[in-house]
Amino acid sequence: MAEKRIDVGVITHEAGAHVETYLSALAATQEVERVWLADPDARWTAAAEKRLGNKWAGHFRQAPDFLQKTRPHLALVTMEAALAPPVIDMALEAGCHVLAEKPACVRVEQFQELAKKAEAKHRHLMLALANRVFPPVQEARRLIRAGELGRLFAVEVFFVADQTRLKNKSYQQSWLASRQRAGGGHLIWLGIHWLDMAMYITGLKPQRVAGFAVNVGGQPVQIEDSAAMAFQLSGQVCGVMLSGYYLDRGYQSHLQVWGEQGWLRLAAAEEMPLEWYQVRTGKVQRYEYAKGQRGYLPFIRAAVRACLGQEAAPITADESLQVLQTIFAFYRAAETGQAVSMAT
Repeated sequence: MAEKRIDVGVITHEAGAHVETYLSALAATQEVERVWLADPDARWTAAAEKRLGNKWAGHFRQAPDFLQKTRPHLALVTMEAALAPPVIDMALEAGCHVLAEKPACVRVEQFQELAKKAEAKHRHLMLALANRVFPPVQEARRLIRAGELGRLFAVEVFFVADQTRLKNKSYQQSWLASRQRAGGGHLIWLGIHWLDMAMYITGLKPQRVAGFAVNVGGQPVQIEDSAAMAFQLSGQVCGVMLSGYYLDRGYQSHLQVWGEQGWLRLAAAEEMPLEWYQVRTGKVQRYEYAKGQRGYLPFIRAAVRACLGQEAAPITADESLQVLQTIFAFYRAAETGQAVSMAT
């Protein structure tokens, strides 16, 4: 493509998630020319002007008016999950690539239709699963894809956040505390990042899921705060995942893969250290890299460059759909008490 810079439209509302983080990332991405904001509440207008500087292009109240008049190359949609699907559909219909805050739907069928439309229109549709571009994740993917662990045996995923937020009255009244508005609880809001990483670095596809989803903390929220998932991936690889709100503050997390020729672990720390062991050397090795590369900025930059045709998308519509299909299949399994098989 001839273009070296693109225009971006941020479509959100008062309860949009990570809005200021996205604005800062767009401001720091040199391939972004201008940024508009579509926000019916005008909640984020001052933040957009402040963070975007000379990239700030203006504010619209309504998304249809905004899309008709500006036709941005990329629409960044960060909205309550129940409200997002028609807006994403509208953006795709207008010819925009779309980057969407997860989960972007409350039923998997909604996202499935959006993925079909994106494919038909040759547009990118990307869920904001930003850990994919982080150097340790990329290196873990390279090691596994290069066969350094040999034939894979099993995967373990663990992601835990704080129970404290669930005790907050404003959180209890927010869309994040309602399954009807958010699609689910901890797993679809936070655990999704690490579940996607497991599939991304191994390249394996989910085949069956089972497990339990409960409100173990007893707070007045209509979501699971604890999810225990068992899953089977292609190649008969077994996996387990624990995803929940258990702590007083902060996070704990890790992802481990075992193979015939060794193991690999991404650990729970700000810079996500990576270590792996190989049978042939009998040694544990650690991945060294320049720190400070985690966060949404690298992912936003990769998404923008994909819209320019300068590199592959950091996540495809099919990959986005795959992780959502896995989560919604798990919710169905938890409700019925029966394992759910997924289409391959």
